[in-house]
Amino acid sequence: MMLVAKAALGLGGALVLAGAYTFHEGVIRVDVDENTRNGSHVHVWAPAAMVPMAMRFVPKEQLHKAGDHAAEFMPLVHAVAKELQRYPEAEFVEVEQGAEHVVVRTHNGSLLVDVTGPDEEVHVKVPLVTIDDVAEQLAEMAPAS
Repeated sequence: MMLVAKAALGLGGALVLAGAYTFHEGVIRVDVDENTRNGSHVHVWAPAAMVPMAMRFVPKEQLHKAGDHAAEFMPLVHAVAKELQRYPEAEFVEVEQGAEHVVVRTHNGSLLVDVTGPDEEVHVKVPLVTIDDVAEQLAEMAPAS
């Protein structure tokens, strides 16, 4: 009986550590709500640490192709992601035109894009650390110039 308790405690501890690691970078959130009569509602939440890990399983030729196309912009993306981390609560863009409203801002180390219109709402949240990690991995895949 004591052996089962120790095994359960070990498994529980491993699950807690795995959960803490998975969510240490935060959560990527995408919410799409259509306000029409038969509108769809899509809500996707995923641990941000999953994205850089998942990129390791993408076929190398696809990553090289993405790196080729994005290579010139990756230093800029890296610099912007690093600088945005200095502004934990900042609003960068707000556009309001009629019933449509767009806001791009940072909040608690994440980039938030909120779009509200008469027929649908879209909310996207991505941790800045994740943006930086992806930019760094794509830059590594780019050919040396």
